[in-house]
Amino acid sequence: MKYDIFLESFKQFIQDCPEETLDSSIPYVFFSDLHMGNGSAGDDLEKNRRLLETALEQWYLPRGYCLVLNGDIEDTNKFPLVSIQKAWPKLLSLFDSFHQLGRLRKIVGNHDYELLMEKGYPWPLLEGLVFRIGENRLFVFHGHQGSTLYVKFNSISGFLVRYFLRPLHIRNIRVAHDSRRRFRTEKRIYRAARHLGVPVITGHTHRPLFESLSKYDTIRMALEGLLSRYCDADESQKEGIEENIKRYRDELRRLASEKEKTRKTQSLYGGDPFLIPCIFNSGCATGKHGSTALEIYQGEISLVYWTAREESRLYARNEELLGDRLDGGVYRHVLQKDRLDRLFTRIRFLGETGQ
Repeated sequence: MKYDIFLESFKQFIQDCPEETLDSSIPYVFFSDLHMGNGSAGDDLEKNRRLLETALEQWYLPRGYCLVLNGDIEDTNKFPLVSIQKAWPKLLSLFDSFHQLGRLRKIVGNHDYELLMEKGYPWPLLEGLVFRIGENRLFVFHGHQGSTLYVKFNSISGFLVRYFLRPLHIRNIRVAHDSRRRFRTEKRIYRAARHLGVPVITGHTHRPLFESLSKYDTIRMALEGLLSRYCDADESQKEGIEENIKRYRDELRRLASEKEKTRKTQSLYGGDPFLIPCIFNSGCATGKHGSTALEIYQGEISLVYWTAREESRLYARNEELLGDRLDGGVYRHVLQKDRLDRLFTRIRFLGETGQ
């Protein structure tokens, strides 16, 4: 698919989605890719059931967060909706608690798209949402709209899901499990967001991105900074810096040695000279060791990591800006944070801003 075709489609998509003002006095949390199933071994979220329910019940609900569920929440591509509802009564009740307070925004993805045609579904559904922040915009959407097939066949996608894919039990091929498709989709969205000067929050690829940087990119940049600090550090400081250098080095080697099928090392930028913080990805709630999410509050955006493992990965512990422990042994790590006004300023001066 030619990029110009996608750009026009993406621009129209933003225009067609509803808009609301982001309230700076209210905290927001963005989760995506829960892939709720029927509670069986094939249910991707089952292993993180307690983790997610605890995070919502003990942290986000009592603190007045607005919960933004950004696609692929109930995996109706794999399971009938009735079986999902039966398997997840507490989690769905928590969603409803946010809804009753007027603080639930639910966006569909490619694995729950058919909910748009589900009669009697309890909550409003969106395909995307524009948040207005002063004169700036922040666009939230699942991310499958960046695929070639979606742009070509968007007008008949609902028909295909309703009358072809579901009756014949044909599953979507997950872009999250195909590295080439994953990075192709991310790069396409990155280029369009940069061109329009509109930062985006997505899911879909299951790969957390903060300010358009992957974990690999972030570690690599941090490692370079540590190496520079080591050369100028006092002898009393060098031991601690050296320990961190070794941690980053080992984690970078681990990521670089992953098989091509799951490798997460590709950069979105190519030969671009500037770092444009225009794409954020909340990752997924089905991680092997925990769940990731994005938060926005009082003009700041953060990448957070939830885990039930007391001994979380070295990277999480080393990168943590702030940590909290909830009842039941659930841990919240704030990994990265930045001010929204700084992001918009960088996009304004370094991006293409072809609105």
